[in-house]
Amino acid sequence: MSEQTDNTGETRYHAVVNDEEQYSIWPAHRELPAGWHETGVSGSKEDCLDHIERVWTDMRPKSLRERMAAHNG
Repeated sequence: MSEQTDNTGETRYHAVVNDEEQYSIWPAHRELPAGWHETGVSGSKEDCLDHIERVWTDMRPKSLRERMAAHNG
């Protein structure tokens, strides 16, 4: 499979998220690993990292947040 690049020749990335609502970036030309899903944001590495910085405000895994909420509620 060929590498997907933008008009400057840079590799394109997808912002991805897993079931624990943890984020990462992934090269657009590679198949996503099991358990990861595209967020709908793609572009340069910097664009994807900027998006993740804006949306990933709580670094705790989803299961931990849910356990803590149940314990405190």
